[in-house]
Amino acid sequence: MRESSVTIHDVARHAGVSAASVSNYLNWPDRLSNRMKRRVEASIAELGFVPSMPARQLRRQRSGIVGLSVVNASNPYFAGIATAVEKVAADAGLAVVTGSSHESAAQQEQFLTLFEQLRFDGVVVAPSDDELEPLRRRRERGTPVVLVDHDDPERRLSSVSIDHREGGRLAVRHLLAAGRRRLLFAAGPEGVRQVQSRIDGCHDVVAAVPGVVLEVVRSADLDLEVGQDVGHWVAGLPADRRPDAVFAGNDLHAIGIVNALTRAGVRVPDDVAVVGYDDIPFAAMAAVPLTTVRQPIAQIGAAAARLLLDEIAEPGREPRDVVFPPELVVRAST
Repeated sequence: MRESSVTIHDVARHAGVSAASVSNYLNWPDRLSNRMKRRVEASIAELGFVPSMPARQLRRQRSGIVGLSVVNASNPYFAGIATAVEKVAADAGLAVVTGSSHESAAQQEQFLTLFEQLRFDGVVVAPSDDELEPLRRRRERGTPVVLVDHDDPERRLSSVSIDHREGGRLAVRHLLAAGRRRLLFAAGPEGVRQVQSRIDGCHDVVAAVPGVVLEVVRSADLDLEVGQDVGHWVAGLPADRRPDAVFAGNDLHAIGIVNALTRAGVRVPDDVAVVGYDDIPFAAMAAVPLTTVRQPIAQIGAAAARLLLDEIAEPGREPRDVVFPPELVVRAST
């Protein structure tokens, strides 16, 4: 018998039980005794039976799948978020489908529309921008939605985030305490709310200290390659105009900057101190171990997944916000 042609009735006959018992095993296993479950499980394994997902969805009104939309799943920060979400979901018997928006609102909308059409049980979203109304409408239509690395100013969506403004303050206070006075914030493109909050935190500290200069430079992305471009530009400046400290929008950007500076003969941290953001695994293992503002990535992802599970279990519950504090991790780059 071909595996694809095996039916629930074939399994029932093979196990010597009713089709209803097989259905209970697949959908409501707690209704069966352990002995019955072992018999059905053995027959499923021997016959190679594969349950029909659409049929199970109709019976249970659940897909057993949650969606995750992040900006870039290859970025170690978002990869860590995805790993944490997957672990919590797996412990609850759910699978996770992940998509990367690459900061495209259209791409994010495409993923979320597909997730909704496939009747996913809920979605965790790291928004590509600040336009949250489409996500709020999805929740109103019955799809649980939890934001990660972003909050909802209207408090209509549950969220898990970090105090990025305080993260900016931590980094600049550290640099000023080390005697740095010409600061550069190496930011990515305009419109990244989290990065703007870090810049605002930098300004909070700098405004209270006379004689400190803070310059913000924008770039197309916050990856290694663009970071190296920024580092080459900084290294090419005359020594008396060069910043004595760079605070990068994330760790990948910072590592690229450090690589370019050291290759150009600019000493890190003697000539230029560098601070990153996230504390990805590579930060501690870089050629010059990177001082960074740590985000508790695993905790953020796990908290988002748990909020989603709560919303799936209790549709329409009041949205909740979880905010984690940042932590400065000092290493050789400063």
